[in-house]
Amino acid sequence: MDKDTERLLVGEIGAAQGLKGEVRLRSYTQAPADIAAYGPLEDETGAKLIEIEHVRVMPKAVIARIKGVTTREEAEALCRTKLYLSRDRMPAREAREDGEWYVADLVGLKAVDPQGEAIGTVVAIYNFGASDIVEVSLASGGENLLVTFTETTVPEVDIEGGRLVLVPPEELAE
Repeated sequence: MDKDTERLLVGEIGAAQGLKGEVRLRSYTQAPADIAAYGPLEDETGAKLIEIEHVRVMPKAVIARIKGVTTREEAEALCRTKLYLSRDRMPAREAREDGEWYVADLVGLKAVDPQGEAIGTVVAIYNFGASDIVEVSLASGGENLLVTFTETTVPEVDIEGGRLVLVPPEELAE
């Protein structure tokens, strides 16, 4: 799929919250409340439109009201629904600040060491709460490498050049 026409995962609906149809929401946007600003979102199949009417950002969760959902049972039926947005509705690369990327832009980049030697290919970016983790499929084979995504371990990202510089852990350099 062409990167300019693909859909980006921007959130996921979690458990029902209360009795009046609200849901917990995991937002993957930089500011969690921004997920509601994009208008209708699509489910994983693209067949169902989901419109977030209102969000409240709480210390431990984002609570959302979904248009047309008024009961706990309706909210429970949406649990684990992934929310997608067409890439063409997101800010273009030129409009984003320097150093901002979409995860979809990073997956598939070649990972090279500071001297330009190939390490492997970025296969995923994860965030388990503390910070982003980059997963690299090693060119030499073996188990994939997981590295914290910081300015120290990933000092350069060149989307146009199709690569990122990765400072590998010492045990890999041996």
